[in-house]
Amino acid sequence: MSEDNIDFLLKGGRRYIVGTPKSMLKKFEAEVLADDWNTIRDGLEVKLCRRPRDESPSDAADDSGSDDELFILCRSRDRSKKEEAMVRRSEDNIAARLTKMKARCEKQQRDPMKVEREVGRLLGQNTRAARLFEVTVSKTDAGFAHLEWKQVKATRDWATLSAGCYLLRTNVTNWTDEELWKACIQLTEAEAAFRIHKSDLTIRPIRHQKEERVLAHIFVCFLAYVLWKTLGQLCDQAGLGNEPRRVLSSLSELDLMDVVLPTRQGLEIRRRCLSTPNDHQQILLDHLKLRLPRINQSQM
Repeated sequence: MSEDNIDFLLKGGRRYIVGTPKSMLKKFEAEVLADDWNTIRDGLEVKLCRRPRDESPSDAADDSGSDDELFILCRSRDRSKKEEAMVRRSEDNIAARLTKMKARCEKQQRDPMKVEREVGRLLGQNTRAARLFEVTVSKTDAGFAHLEWKQVKATRDWATLSAGCYLLRTNVTNWTDEELWKACIQLTEAEAAFRIHKSDLTIRPIRHQKEERVLAHIFVCFLAYVLWKTLGQLCDQAGLGNEPRRVLSSLSELDLMDVVLPTRQGLEIRRRCLSTPNDHQQILLDHLKLRLPRINQSQM
């Protein structure tokens, strides 16, 4: 979300709740350290913050926004564990590779420019932990590469402290922190709905030429999503979690076909056949209290 878009929303008198770059979180370090968090549910804390007063003029110019703008600081325990694990993997990978590269430089006469490119590729492949390292490639008296590296403790401490934290900004000032967070979650669910249409529901884009066809296509997509959400609620009530895609994947192996038998009299005997569910599929159907149709009649 660029500042130009924020200005556009403000000029139109619109209200917004948007995310912020991860780098902006550093300005709220004092708020992260404070203990006045509001627990919304187990593992999730939020707090409302004003724009820091100790911003430099350049920072204030970069973040124009509104004078009445609020920031919602959020901290998730599950997200913290996930981020910490990802950073730790990248950190260990960088440290191991740099150790080998340093030993190689000490044993071999290596070109400093090539070593610098290798370091750049390594850090580029592990961007989550790249800022935690300070790497220096210099030349020896003989003109060969000499590599030194160390971990930046201050950056590592901040990465640990800010793990699981994210920052939202809004010009809605008459809502509570919980209401603002829930509204943002609804926005992410709406975005997820568009992704579900493309992935799980496999509804491909179609370029219609007439308005009534556009409306009809939107209506079909809406009905498909309603069925998707209904199946998700059934899964949740049955103790299967909110994972309708796994249920659909399993039940999609059931086959339905029409068998057509021509007769000498010119008539066709049509019989619809449905494959028998396996044990796993039947367990899912029983938990969801769904019954397959009884197809045992011939159609003439």
